[in-house]
Amino acid sequence: MRLTALIVMAAASTASAAPDYAGHIKALRDKLAAKGLTGVTIRIEEPFVVIGDAGEDTLARDARTVRWAADKLEADFFAKRPTKILDIYLFHDAESYERGVQLLTTDAPDTPYGFYSPSAQGLFMNISTGGGTLVHEIVHPYVEADFPDAPPWLNEGLGSLFEQSAEQDGHIVGLTNWRLPGLQHAIVHGEVPTFSSLMHLGSNDFYGDDQGINYAESRYLLYYLQQTGKLRGFYKAFRAAHAKDPSGFQTLTKTVGDLEKLQPAWERWVKTLRFQ
Repeated sequence: MRLTALIVMAAASTASAAPDYAGHIKALRDKLAAKGLTGVTIRIEEPFVVIGDAGEDTLARDARTVRWAADKLEADFFAKRPTKILDIYLFHDAESYERGVQLLTTDAPDTPYGFYSPSAQGLFMNISTGGGTLVHEIVHPYVEADFPDAPPWLNEGLGSLFEQSAEQDGHIVGLTNWRLPGLQHAIVHGEVPTFSSLMHLGSNDFYGDDQGINYAESRYLLYYLQQTGKLRGFYKAFRAAHAKDPSGFQTLTKTVGDLEKLQPAWERWVKTLRFQ
């Protein structure tokens, strides 16, 4: 009797802790209606609820991207999911995106592509610009849940890595992308920070005037780790060592060797890459 009672109690506890998607969607529909955002389609793709304004067929296509990215990222990197249900708003063009963001957050978007807002518990996308930003932004709530104190170079490096991605042997892999020419130009002109400098940047400096270079260098540093088969191991080792190594510099050194010696070789390698 005691064992049975414990099993029942455990089951009840698990059930009570499960996200209430039905209640969430009901409240979501009420909120959208109150703001005049009607005619939307909603799908559950745990841990997300995906909302689109371009019809069921279009949402089904875009939701497949959400499902694919979430599944592959969880399999390769993230042991923990976001603990709260997050909404992904997919607006069909620039006008609907700007209007929707303004209505839902009271602020105009500061990017034409999309963003993740922890305070609004949502991702907001102009999906007409493509699915790259969608995958990029999906990375951020996962990092927030799985590696809460990750430095910006890792958070944005991973997001940027997978904004141009594909599946290879069952794994998500980043491909070369539009950030490459700017990074190559910065390398030629000696404008790329040392790995140590990049990895020790706080948020204010990382997202400052040189954020374009910072994003690109972070991305292609992680791309290098991916291409040498070390990315997934590095991420997990860094997450485990973060309390003693908040920047990741020591963990990366253990992973690839002397970073001062690596950087010139990495820069030469980056200059050989191509994006078409």
